[in-house]
Amino acid sequence: MAVPYANTAARPERRLAGPVARAPLERRQRGGRGAGRPPPCWAPCGGGGTRTSTASCPGWPSTSAASAGEARTLRYVPESSQDKIISDEDVFETLLKIFKALFINDFSRQAHILALLPDIRCKYLELLTVEQKRSKVKSCNHQSQHVFSPEEVLFNTLGFSITRDRSSLVSAGTGVFVTKGFVPKGTVVSMYPGTVYRKHEPIFFQSLGNPFIFRCIDGILIDGNDKGLSRSVYRSCSRRDQLGPFQMSDESWLTAALQNPLAVGQYVNNCSHDKAANVCYQEFDVPGYFPVELKQYLPNIVYSHDIESNLRCVVLVTLRDIKQGEELFSNYYTIVN
Repeated sequence: MAVPYANTAARPERRLAGPVARAPLERRQRGGRGAGRPPPCWAPCGGGGTRTSTASCPGWPSTSAASAGEARTLRYVPESSQDKIISDEDVFETLLKIFKALFINDFSRQAHILALLPDIRCKYLELLTVEQKRSKVKSCNHQSQHVFSPEEVLFNTLGFSITRDRSSLVSAGTGVFVTKGFVPKGTVVSMYPGTVYRKHEPIFFQSLGNPFIFRCIDGILIDGNDKGLSRSVYRSCSRRDQLGPFQMSDESWLTAALQNPLAVGQYVNNCSHDKAANVCYQEFDVPGYFPVELKQYLPNIVYSHDIESNLRCVVLVTLRDIKQGEELFSNYYTIVN
């Protein structure tokens, strides 16, 4: 029996994708917010893993209503090897590129970190010199550099910027838009922030009324809610893992002033009949050799400190070219046969 992680009936503009029960098909559940309607709740069935929806969940649609929306809310992947749009190496290089640019842009505030990493400091001073020449900055003093906003850094580095704004979908609340530039197909365009919960870790109270729970294909959950108990848990875990001046995660996504401008993926709405999906979710495990000075921009933290495994992140990758002014839309369900 499928048991919801949250009751979202009280907030029709923000819907949590229903839980995915184990069945012969692997199913990645994309939690978050819907296009003004609740997606179906999945239950196991016979007949070789055929999908079924159930109306047993309070406040959720009938089977017929859910079936009508399946074609536009599901992403089908024929085999697990085709689930990832781009390689993990490409995701890693993209994050490294934008995080380095953010670090250099905020160089004057990184002194406490660089003092402990003299070799790293020399490397970034060289990169800063190159960046100053590109920007035609005459002074060699890094403290006099022009500081851009994170959104400007994103545009200067990857060629686009994104922001949260009112969705173009009726009753869908907040959405995410490309505000400047052009995003080619196969580009990391956003990240899904939040606390990462392994199987059997306590998330019940955080999930109550929470429309931002994201479920990975292996059962790992990411709580992308920036309010209430979820907010407190994330901040507590983030400060628990801080090592002196080294922050292991980014807390700014909990505020309106983002340090990592990509950390808005929890606000990407589900696609609709008129608005096809133009991005998809892709899971990425941060390797152990990820630069420690750049972890301050990772918008995820593990709930259990004693678990020795790579940090799970989820990025949103474009399915087609996206132009300035377009809103991002995803599929909340991915089924891997």
